Amino acid sequence: MKTLYSTKATVTGGRAGSVSLSDNDLTINMVPPGSGKSGNNPEQLFAMGYSACFDSALGAVKQMEKAKFDSTTSIEVDLLQGEGHDYKLAAKIHVVGENTELSADEFQQLVEKAHQVCPYSKATRGNIDVEVTSEVK
Repeated sequence: MKTLYSTKATVTGGRAGSVSLSDNDLTINMVPPGSGKSGNNPEQLFAMGYSACFDSALGAVKQMEKAKFDSTTSIEVDLLQGEGHDYKLAAKIHVVGENTELSADEFQQLVEKAHQVCPYSKATRGNIDVEVTSEVK
């Protein structure tokens, strides 16, 4: 495969530090989830990246299928803890389709195809529990 893009993030201090990008001036203050401090946590950043990637994958499916609709993709990321330091993630993807003549079932089929195309979905497949739902308005 050909590399289309590469970036590098560097963090100092983990969940209570800061993270920056090598190819951009973006620096984010990291805070633990639920700490009440000003900043962001890795789960928030993952949800943002995954939702942008997924909605773009759905756009590619839309083109392939010559479908017409507008979409909004929301991804909820849960940080789960088992015994001790046994942590894992779970995700809930929800896509709203608007301005379409597709039925709810037809739209869900396209969303499922996007789940097969999306690089984030491929990276997480078999590693985290992912629920994919949609609705047509």
